Amino acid sequence: MQIYFHMVERLFWIKKIKGGLAKRPIVWLAGVRRTGKTFICQMFKDADYFDCERPTVRQKIENETFLESLGKKTRLLILDEIHRLSNPAEFLKVLADHHNNLKVIATGSSSLAATLKFRDALTGRKLRVWLTPCNSYDQAAFGVSDLKKRLLLGGLPPFLMNKEFDELLYQEWLDSYWSKDIQEMFKVGHRSSFLRFFELIMAQSGGIFEAQHFAAPCEVSRPTIMNFLNILETTFTAHVVRPFSKRLATEIVSAPKVYCFDTGFVAFANGWHDLPNEQAGILFEHYVLNEFNSLLQEGVLNYWRDKAQHEVDFVWKARGKPPIAIECKWSENLFDGASLRSFRNRHPEGKNILVAANCKSARTFNDGPIKVTAIGPEMIRDLISSNF
Repeated sequence: MQIYFHMVERLFWIKKIKGGLAKRPIVWLAGVRRTGKTFICQMFKDADYFDCERPTVRQKIENETFLESLGKKTRLLILDEIHRLSNPAEFLKVLADHHNNLKVIATGSSSLAATLKFRDALTGRKLRVWLTPCNSYDQAAFGVSDLKKRLLLGGLPPFLMNKEFDELLYQEWLDSYWSKDIQEMFKVGHRSSFLRFFELIMAQSGGIFEAQHFAAPCEVSRPTIMNFLNILETTFTAHVVRPFSKRLATEIVSAPKVYCFDTGFVAFANGWHDLPNEQAGILFEHYVLNEFNSLLQEGVLNYWRDKAQHEVDFVWKARGKPPIAIECKWSENLFDGASLRSFRNRHPEGKNILVAANCKSARTFNDGPIKVTAIGPEMIRDLISSNF
């Protein structure tokens, strides 16, 4: 399996990283475990690669003669799992400030990148590339044309390339996530409560989040639940989508929706081993969110709901542009424009987009007083590029 991964050129991410290195001396390659950070780093054949998980490598890097040994030649360093160093932020700052001939790709615990010390030390010196689960570019690279397979198995490459759904893989990932990401970096003492909370987030993914509803089943307080959610968001395992509004009395203005990071884990938590269209539609909404996250590199989508229970899946407002309303459907035939029309009664300016899994070419149609453009998921990239 590893040999196969090495053969796959994930050119979308290579381009992202190279673009980042052209702007900053350091690119921080972030993302959950098993998204393929190490394999992508190893595609840079002209780089000096250092695996900081290995004690001998750490000793070599932290020796004061290491940087002098690199000389003055322009070169690219890859520091994989850099959080294993004793002071990674300080080390990267020295590289950026005193070795102009060096460019660096660093990977490591996402929680490290969220710390104030890390951010302050590297202000203006680093650019983050967020490696999400596989997007449409990755699917093409891996030769995966069956969207239902992508939705069921998820977007982590080792899982996606499996021939069938293997619950053991997901459970092993959760065990590793707890021991290596959560316990080491956050010192969370409530293992069963935290994992129960994560399981509930996965099972109820895409729903309205109300902290008090999780407190009793997880046997912790509401503030602890909010801390758990912050940890999931910090480690990229949950995405908080907040409501879009202009503070109108008829709109939901505060309650967020929370999405699990990957469709495969939603299927795992719900015990889905195949995907009827209804369940495929639920996961397709997550897939669209992942596509936007990977292309925009920021969690910038909102959702919209009014007190009459009309809801628009996502709202994207690019800077200086009117809001784009986005509905996600497994099939174009399932589209009902009532929520879009209600949204446009309050926010009349902007495009209306239907992203449908079975849409093969873009088309625009009238739905009462509004125009709607139907696109397939691989056309999201064109939508984004046309709005910058």
